[in-house]
Amino acid sequence: MQLTFIHFYRHFLLLICISMLLAQAACSPIGLAVGAGASVVRASQTERGLKGSAEDLQTRAEVLHYLFQKDVDLFGAVSVSVTQGRVLLTGKVKGPKDRIEATKLAWKATSVAEVINELQVIDRSSIADHAKDILINKSLQARLLVDQEIKFINYTVDTVNGTVYLFGIAQNQEELERVIAVVRQTNYVENIVNYVTIK
Repeated sequence: MQLTFIHFYRHFLLLICISMLLAQAACSPIGLAVGAGASVVRASQTERGLKGSAEDLQTRAEVLHYLFQKDVDLFGAVSVSVTQGRVLLTGKVKGPKDRIEATKLAWKATSVAEVINELQVIDRSSIADHAKDILINKSLQARLLVDQEIKFINYTVDTVNGTVYLFGIAQNQEELERVIAVVRQTNYVENIVNYVTIK
């Protein structure tokens, strides 16, 4: 019975991973096929490769599963990024206990090498702050994406209360410095927290 449950659970996680890949595509059959293909191509082009990206995607799916299982509000408040088994938690939670709980849940996932908790407790956030964070994120993603000297596919950018969290793998120190320079030149950025590793 135990083996059957484990077997089912692995298939369940795989379905979650596939669903997350397909969620970026349109709902039409052609859109699904193109979206799935594009996601596979993107994953194969990252420094982790297809296998490494799949492992990180599975770890992320597990963390999200544990958050959802524990508390729907916590699940909705926490953003999860995973690179090389390193889990970055960002977002805004109601209290300090939520920060601790999210870290504990992240460590439950398989293949986790490190959990970086950058969750902020909601005490000064407003609708205006949230709007600024979205503006910063969209602006940064657009600027980094078009920069030919930056392999943006290897980065995750998240903004909380004006603080930009960088996560991923840089090709070299020069590329990382270029990314940081772009962030510094972006309006409304108050702080930069760098968790990028060098290839």
